[in-house]
Amino acid sequence: MQTDEKLTGLRPFYVMEVTARSKLVEASGRSVMHMESGEPGAPPAPRVREAVAAALELPQHYTHSAGQIELRRALVDYYGSQHGATVDPESIVVTMGSSSGFILAFLGAFGPGAKIAVTRPGYPAYLNTLDALGMQAVEIPVTAAAGWRLSAADVEAAYAREKFDGLLFASPANPTGAAVTREALKEIVEVCARLGVQFISDEIYHGLDYRAPSVSALEFTDDAIIINSFSKYYCMTGWRIGWMVLPERFNRRTNILQQNLFIAAPTLSQIAGRVALGERDYSEQQKAQYAVNRHVLAEGLAQFGLASANEGDGAFYAYVDFSRFTNDSLSFCMQMLDAVGVAATPGIDFDRLNGNRFVRFSYAGTRATIDEGLNRIERFLRGR
Repeated sequence: MQTDEKLTGLRPFYVMEVTARSKLVEASGRSVMHMESGEPGAPPAPRVREAVAAALELPQHYTHSAGQIELRRALVDYYGSQHGATVDPESIVVTMGSSSGFILAFLGAFGPGAKIAVTRPGYPAYLNTLDALGMQAVEIPVTAAAGWRLSAADVEAAYAREKFDGLLFASPANPTGAAVTREALKEIVEVCARLGVQFISDEIYHGLDYRAPSVSALEFTDDAIIINSFSKYYCMTGWRIGWMVLPERFNRRTNILQQNLFIAAPTLSQIAGRVALGERDYSEQQKAQYAVNRHVLAEGLAQFGLASANEGDGAFYAYVDFSRFTNDSLSFCMQMLDAVGVAATPGIDFDRLNGNRFVRFSYAGTRATIDEGLNRIERFLRGR
């Protein structure tokens, strides 16, 4: 498999290519330890599944393009109880996962050719979506030495080098699991306001912080665009349901875009999401298992001489420097998949400059997957 050597432009989402190849391995009769995708191993909470089963007997019509009012009001309650923030239900748009939220945010808040800053390493769909929409990404590097955390000083220095119109930032982050402190997030929000940069807060991993409660940008400002999803904390990746919270000036344009591009989010998934918001005890049980997996994976990888395999602040990823074993993370991951049936994500998905040295592992699956995955990784490394 060849990579595109250009550092800009549309590129594959390599984690999906690893997953596709893993299906071929499984079709041959072999087992695969799936550590490539940020996909919880558990289903949604029982009451979520019960609510959806009850709704199956009813016609599933389109909802309001912004989403069912019952779900939007439940999200208003969520922001009040979790973050002490007051949100107008008219400022909420229910989306098909966070993916359509990014598209709506970019098209709703910016014009053609806009420049949006993102961290490197970072979620690859940021770059690819911006490229597909004819916009430009301005990458702000974050380093292992700084715990992979972005600072307000980093934002200001990047803006001095090249002005940009927006900053899209996730805390906790993919692929590193890094999360900034409450004060650090407040400083980033404030520097964006001072520079005239529209702040977009990707909060998809909220709830999956291990060191302190998750902090929303809405705790500091009502001028940020918030993007979130039921995929991760609520174990609903395949349901494709998320939401946005918008500054009032973007409401009308974003709703028009939603009407034309997506019509509305899936009705059954909206029903599921509304119930899921009340099932946080279940989500916390899953988080407790991720915390165990996080420790087991870090300890296991460290035994292979991978000193960078420390425990991240949040999410459910380990972003590990494998340079002692490879300088071609894509080939390495494909060989490991073929040889021992472990699926992991090459770092080039997240960093087109330095990701050839890194591999990302997800620990969102079961403890058994982590244990067996480590056994197989050890076997693969010994055979190199």
